[in-house]
Amino acid sequence: MAALAPGAQARVGRMVEAIARIMAYGGGVMLTLIALMVCASIIGRQLDGWLFLSPIRGDYELVEAGTAIAVFAFLPWCQLKRGHVAVDVVVQALPPRLKAFSGLVGDVLLATVAYVIAWRLWLGFGEKFPYGSDAVRGVFGFGSRPFFPETTYELAIPVWMPYGMALIGAVLFFVTAVYTVWRSLNWVLDGQEGMA
Repeated sequence: MAALAPGAQARVGRMVEAIARIMAYGGGVMLTLIALMVCASIIGRQLDGWLFLSPIRGDYELVEAGTAIAVFAFLPWCQLKRGHVAVDVVVQALPPRLKAFSGLVGDVLLATVAYVIAWRLWLGFGEKFPYGSDAVRGVFGFGSRPFFPETTYELAIPVWMPYGMALIGAVLFFVTAVYTVWRSLNWVLDGQEGMA
């Protein structure tokens, strides 16, 4: 059978891969900065009061928000390269077309999970986002505006900001998952899996 729009799939794939790669690099930079900050904070705790050193204020809040953002930045690349946990012992023994079909089923399930994650994160973002009229918020499914804008305890960072940054990664994860379903369907139609 012929693949479904293989040229378009290749073009979309290059674009999705470029965006996912940039997101993954951004997540890597974020984790590196978090690790450096934690080291500096630990050194500051040990040498507190000596040479004007002290722990970094709000380091726990920064680690929490930064790690969540980084995780969502990595998900699109992981999906694109099929880096999620899989049980390959049984699948490797299957014929090529059945192996490709198994990959399609996995990609469909992951696309469903990616949708649910993005949807729930959107609703969580809406609960934390303190702006907009009730009419506009209703259009976007945000519900009523919070009475007090929620912030982190020590640094008073608005909670909606990390939610919004993680939401970008979640939406791209879903878009990437939909693309991988298309790619997997073409692999099934070709009779074997290609390169991820």
